[in-house]
Order: sequence, then structure tokens, then C-alpha cells
Amino acid sequence: MTPSALPASRSSSRPARRMVIALVGIDGAGKTTAAAALGRLLGTTTPTMVLANPAGRRTMTAWTAQLGVAVPPRVLDLIESVVRVTNVLANHVRARRFAGVVILDRHLHCQQALRAARGLPHGRLLAVLARLLPAPDVVVFLDVSPEEAVRRITARGADSERVEDLRAYRDGYLGLPGVAGFRRVEADGPLLGVLDELEDIVAGWRERPVPPPRATGRFRQLAAQRSSAGVVPGNVLHQRRLCARTPCACTLPIRPR
Repeated sequence: MTPSALPASRSSSRPARRMVIALVGIDGAGKTTAAAALGRLLGTTTPTMVLANPAGRRTMTAWTAQLGVAVPPRVLDLIESVVRVTNVLANHVRARRFAGVVILDRHLHCQQALRAARGLPHGRLLAVLARLLPAPDVVVFLDVSPEEAVRRITARGADSERVEDLRAYRDGYLGLPGVAGFRRVEADGPLLGVLDELEDIVAGWRERPVPPPRATGRFRQLAAQRSSAGVVPGNVLHQRRLCARTPCACTLPIRPR
């Protein structure tokens, strides 16, 4: 849960603009490796922060294996969900205070896919949080074959997984309600190829025009009052009395057609 902020180059000519990108995928897809590598790559020109949202599944699996205890799937999922949600909430607070690129290693989607793989519903709490929390600007699904994922997991030697379990986990991702909005990246190949695609995704997002600020609070109420009075709703600059022209176009009466 500890963030690793990477310094930006002072020669960067582009002003910092917050972007939140979440990397999700089955175990062995290379989420943590790709997040760290992308953070180092972008950190040379852009303020970048890498935040992890683990659920502690690997640790709990190791503990239960050592103790020889079989934990029911619902109990295991409850513990994991609490840990995951705590990390996600804390990291969203950190992300809101950061001007730059925020890379999230895992998100709530991971827990929802795990629940599906275990034959459990998506969960009301996770669904509510997914609606209430600010959505990442981009969710990238690192799609790796279960066979390649098992090979990587075996090579790192920290834990073990079965091909059939990872296949069910992948199916859980593909069955998520919002999966159509994910950016899919083939992750079977070398890391450099994955990084190229991730860098293109970030660059493409940053080239998008900045949306105009939205009126909030008393400014939104003022705009509504102007609209009901037959006046063109003023923009945020006018409502804050920052408009340079008097009278300006925002206050002209609506002409009947």
C-alpha cells in the first residue's frame, strides 16, 4: 500500500494532468512488474506514482497451507475483500492529491473476478463501491494464457496455481459487466512489448482535449437560476466573475426562435 512516487524530468514541457490507469489480470499476468516498469518509464518525463491494491491472497494461501487448514471460500473472500477495499480507498485518496500519472496495480475488478471464479456473486459492497468511487481513466486488462501464467508463477517460486483455477479466474474477468470498456493488452509476450502498448495508451489519453470545468455547488445553483430566468446559463468563469467582457455573451437573454 506504500506509494512509490517517481520524479519528473524538469525539461517536460507538458503541464501535469492527473491520469489514473489501473492494471488488472489473472495471477502471472505481470501486473506488478508492468506497473513498476511503466512507472520508471513515465517517471523520466511525467510525475508518476505507483500504488498497489493487493488483497493478501498469496499470504493467506501460504498460511493456510502451512497450518493445513481449509478456509471456506466465502470466509476467504470476506477477508480478501476487506483488505482490498481498504487499500483501494486509501489509494484513491492519495491519487486525488497527485497531479500526474497514477498507476494502480490491481483494483476492485480483481476481487469481483475472483468471486466469479469461486462461484460467488459479484458482491453488493464491491458493486456499490465501484459505482461510488471515481472510476480509473483507463482500465487495462493484461490478458495472458493460463498456461503461460502458471509457467511464470512456477518460475518465481513464491506460490503455486493450477491452470484450471486461472482459467476460471480469466473467465471471471471476461464476465464482468464493464469488461467491454477495458483496454485489452496481450501479455503472453516479453515485457517490452507490453510496455510499448501501455505507453501508447497513456500517450493517447493525454492527447485528448481537457474537458471544461463543471459548475458545482453554489455555481451550479446559480446557473440553474439563470436558466429559469430566461438567461443563457453562464460558464464557470463568468459565475466566478472572471469574465473579461461586460456584458458578456453568457448573460445575454435567450432570443425566441
